[in-house]
Amino acid sequence: MRPRPISEVASIREAHALLGLTGPAEGEALTAAFRAAIKAARPDQAGGDEVRFRKTIAAWRLLQQQAPAPLALTPPTSPPPAMPVVCITPRDALKGGKALVGVNGKALRVRVPKGLRSGEHLRLKRAAADGSDLHLPVLIRGAGGLTVLGDDVYMNWPITPRLIEDGGRIEIETHAGPRSAWLVAGQETLRLRLKDLGLPARGSRPQGHLFVTLAPSADAPSAAEDLLVRFTRVWTPDRLAA
Repeated sequence: MRPRPISEVASIREAHALLGLTGPAEGEALTAAFRAAIKAARPDQAGGDEVRFRKTIAAWRLLQQQAPAPLALTPPTSPPPAMPVVCITPRDALKGGKALVGVNGKALRVRVPKGLRSGEHLRLKRAAADGSDLHLPVLIRGAGGLTVLGDDVYMNWPITPRLIEDGGRIEIETHAGPRSAWLVAGQETLRLRLKDLGLPARGSRPQGHLFVTLAPSADAPSAAEDLLVRFTRVWTPDRLAA
């Protein structure tokens, strides 16, 4: 009697063909193909026979033994160091100034041109470790009662509830000096726009505006006190003496 060969299936390609597969399969896909093929190969079914039945089982076992190709592993790389951020105040963005930034373990004082916006980059010549230029992102943080959004500057200004009810002239101390505005009696929107007092134009960015939110406060100067302040500012002792 001739010995039975070790495997009923000669190759992986034959195993795929016996299970009705057109390519590699594993897991549930392989099990589903085997169940369909073994059902059709059963000797008690029309079209099935014992040899095909044995070969189908052998094909399934052969494909189960095939280990998936190992993935090409790359050694883990360290993430690049975080880019320093140049934090400036709204007044720096309005008028220019200087800011401290840490680069390569050193604290550098860099010049800030007026008109910078958050999200733009400041160029530091030859400041990188390899001697190349650095382009650091800029962030404007609120300070001194001012905040910046886009091209515009925002601030609050206290006024008396009586002035909100009666309306009248108010004087607001802004970063550009005192500015006067008129408030309509019973005005619902307590936010004023002072044109062209936002961030200065820079490149393609237009001149911004200053938005002043009027905050009712019992400690705010009355209309008469406000008038006295303006009178005192204009009529100095030198002018009175003249």
